[in-house]
Amino acid sequence: MMKRAAAIPVIIALSISLGILIGATFFQAQGENTLRKRYPKIEEVLSYIELYYVDDVNLEELTDYSIEKLLEKLDPHSAYIPAEETALVNADLEGSFEGIGIEYMLLNDTIEVVTPLAGGPAEQVGLLPGDKIIRIDGENVAGIGIDHLGVFKRLRGKKGSRVTVEVKRQGIHRPLTFTITRDRINTQSVYAFMFDKHTGYIKISNFAANTHHEFQEALKKLKREGMRELILDLRDNPGGYLDRATDIADEFLPDDYLIVYTDGRGTRFDSKIKATNRGQFEKGKVVVLINEGSASASEIVAGALQDNDRAWLVGRRSFGKGLVQMPIDLQDGSELRLTISRYYTPSGRCIQKPYDGNKDHYEEELWKRYESGELFRPDSIQFADSLKFKTRKGRTVYGGGGIMPDFFVPADTGALVKLESEIYASGALQEMAIHYARQINKNDYTPASFNEKWQMPAPLWQSFLDKLAQKEVDTALLQTDSTAKASVIHDLKALIARQLWGYEAFYYILYQQDPFIRKAMEVLQLPE
Repeated sequence: MMKRAAAIPVIIALSISLGILIGATFFQAQGENTLRKRYPKIEEVLSYIELYYVDDVNLEELTDYSIEKLLEKLDPHSAYIPAEETALVNADLEGSFEGIGIEYMLLNDTIEVVTPLAGGPAEQVGLLPGDKIIRIDGENVAGIGIDHLGVFKRLRGKKGSRVTVEVKRQGIHRPLTFTITRDRINTQSVYAFMFDKHTGYIKISNFAANTHHEFQEALKKLKREGMRELILDLRDNPGGYLDRATDIADEFLPDDYLIVYTDGRGTRFDSKIKATNRGQFEKGKVVVLINEGSASASEIVAGALQDNDRAWLVGRRSFGKGLVQMPIDLQDGSELRLTISRYYTPSGRCIQKPYDGNKDHYEEELWKRYESGELFRPDSIQFADSLKFKTRKGRTVYGGGGIMPDFFVPADTGALVKLESEIYASGALQEMAIHYARQINKNDYTPASFNEKWQMPAPLWQSFLDKLAQKEVDTALLQTDSTAKASVIHDLKALIARQLWGYEAFYYILYQQDPFIRKAMEVLQLPE
């Protein structure tokens, strides 16, 4: 899925939309001055292809391809989104969607329900975790190579519309049929809980329309529960709306502190965004977690807190996206996201990584970090003196190609990591969590007590090994290495907790053994 580009503040977006409407009217009135008249070659070439080319050609696909290649010449983040993909791409940013309300996975070429969303239409009619959807509105969808876009097209739809799904359920021989009335489903981007009596944890998965409101509610909840210090997790956060990111940075910074500024062509898209006096957590220690998957709006938050000496950063160098895109709706329902400015952190850093016009080279940069050893040794990357900047208190930070954390956490590349990746890819762990969770009465536990007390039954472990063997996953390490076995069981415990209590319980348990969290806890003990 494409990276979500950092959008511009709402007030700027509104003025740009109006400008597009005015511009369209102007171009229509000017006749000979339109772009079509000034640059007719693309339309001319397409007309000749349609008239004379030896084979039939899909001109719509050819046009889409031409636009994509044209934008690659500009920068790596200007993008064209075809009409049929816009709803899918924008769903996470809008904060809600209209559909049946399930979390699913594609496993063995089948749509398997991971969990129906609480209170959603699918839960209300009785869909259960583990149900395999085999038909949608009478159409076979199992074993046909369906992808996520295909699932979205069939299950999402207007609120009030109906869809009929046929499912296979474990233990029941005949298929079950459910007619579901679609509704508006709210999505979640913020997850929060207390790690201990004084340390709060908030994870932001992306910066969507509802993210700032969710974040404010999370802060209030954690403060009521005794939070004095906070771990803010922005790992693998690909970005989103810039104004949501600056609103969240504002929660930590004193009045009038600079958060970010943008510099575009001329002054039309230039802006300075500063903190207000409305922050909920301007006192108290903060650690921000970042890695190579932290991009765009998440880098704005991390950069603002680092440059203003408000937080320590823990992890690995961030992605390095310092460009701002403007979303433009095209007439056929497709969308153009056009880069209109660069953004700079308060110290003056532009963290956009270099682009030589070759998108493949740009996308391979993360792999080059692996090859160079940067993911394992912090001293493997060297910055030129010209990229040095100073924080508010005079600490040295670096621009150019991402944000460097203050404390490094190396990546793990051992045999266990590779094995766990294969296990997750097989789906065996997720399937076992779905089915075993049904045997547990969640009222007997809290997430914390489940983490402390639950033990893997020996028959369940053997059943798991047998399932892995059926899926051709080598289980030798799990049978000879107690550390590997304990790690996989810990992952299973977290997945079971997700089925019982949701994602906050999942993250609470999963991150009990996380090296980023351990380092963050150490940093929080440092004197201010």
